[in-house]
Amino acid sequence: MSFSDELHTAAKSIWDAQLEHPYVKGIGDGSLDEELFRNWVLQDYRYLKEYARVFAWAAAKADRLDSMGWYAAVLNVTLNTEMELHRQYAARFGLSAADLEAAPMWPTTRAYTDFLVRTAADGDMADLVAALLPCTWAYVHLAQELAKGNPPEDQRYADWIAQYASQEFAQAADWLKAEMDRLAEGASTEKRARLMDLFVLSSRYEWSFWEMCWKGEEWSI
Repeated sequence: MSFSDELHTAAKSIWDAQLEHPYVKGIGDGSLDEELFRNWVLQDYRYLKEYARVFAWAAAKADRLDSMGWYAAVLNVTLNTEMELHRQYAARFGLSAADLEAAPMWPTTRAYTDFLVRTAADGDMADLVAALLPCTWAYVHLAQELAKGNPPEDQRYADWIAQYASQEFAQAADWLKAEMDRLAEGASTEKRARLMDLFVLSSRYEWSFWEMCWKGEEWSI
């Protein structure tokens, strides 16, 4: 069993809980209230800005040239392509670019992105990839599972599923899994345990992100 397989096993119950979350199921069958989905659109935009910073750290810290190039390419696509696609997608829900920029970052979004950026800044490359991997892999997993059912009638939700279930996103997840396995090779028992803790924590934040979008969130004071 590869180390990435071990990580998946450790977090499987969390990933299963994501798939059973009413928010995710609502995307899958198209029943999710449009107003609730706007929560995701707004918060994911704020998330993407910080997500890009993680790839900037990865490009700076990468231990080999081809890895550096891969992270730099993803950073470029995130900033110069994916952000614009997100703005176009948001417009389909009546949200303008100004709405996206003005949206406050909710507590879970702040906590999750702070965890990712801090791990990228303070940890080594193995730490960074362990924390980053669920962000890509879990979305591919969820979307591929949702794609097994009948597509939702709302084309906006059907497009969401198709995007994250796509070969392009699956290839990115596979590349990161292979990178994780490479970086963990020969690691001590203590180091592997730390990497597993980071992966599981990131997976918990993924579930919390759905819960936040489902229930809404605000600072209590």
